[in-house]
Amino acid sequence: MVRLSSRYSHLAFSVVMALVMVTLMTFVVTWTNVGFVPDFLTRWGHAWLVAYSVALPVIYVFAPRVRRLVMRFVDQPG
Repeated sequence: MVRLSSRYSHLAFSVVMALVMVTLMTFVVTWTNVGFVPDFLTRWGHAWLVAYSVALPVIYVFAPRVRRLVMRFVDQPG
């Protein structure tokens, strides 16, 4: 198995998080809006491409800030 250097962990996290969230959310929203129509996969694919191109940089930029904010409200061990 190929392993990435730890210096790429933030980028890897952003790519995987965006992939999971965008895939699930665009599926649900496309299905809710149009149902399983004959061109569902085309519509979903377009929605996925647009959403992923927005989500990846947003997660990359804001994840560290959100993590720090959350840590203010979470008890630390010890």
